[in-house]
Amino acid sequence: MDSEFEERLAEAVDGDLPEGVDEAALERVKAVAYVMDESIRVPGTDVRVGLDPLVSAVPVVGDVIGGGLSMYIVVESAYMGVSYTTLARMLANVAIDLAGGSIPFVGTVFDAFWKTNVRNVELLVEELSAQADRSPPKTTDPEPVTIEVTESD
Repeated sequence: MDSEFEERLAEAVDGDLPEGVDEAALERVKAVAYVMDESIRVPGTDVRVGLDPLVSAVPVVGDVIGGGLSMYIVVESAYMGVSYTTLARMLANVAIDLAGGSIPFVGTVFDAFWKTNVRNVELLVEELSAQADRSPPKTTDPEPVTIEVTESD
């Protein structure tokens, strides 16, 4: 993945992730977001696009495929324990992407700039980071207490 993409997502994580988060799943959703939204640099510019605008150029079928891959990120986020509010925001992003992307010709350009998957992964990472900040600090095992027992006569 592009180092700039990784740096942006790493900045969103202020601390550790909550205990029990499937880090492999997190890496998978990051990879899907990168491939769909930022994997191709437009020559001569700093603009990055992914496969989403290319796939959505195929009427109806392309939007369904792009929407399905976007929903993968939402479903994985639900499994990772994000709040209903965050899931609703993610679903709104996917709905906007599907609506905007379905407009003939203009939709392809819209998909190039409305990076739904990157937005949703950023929401996921921010939520997981916030959950980790709210969780009680990890405690270490307390020092053992020794009690000396003496015999009395």
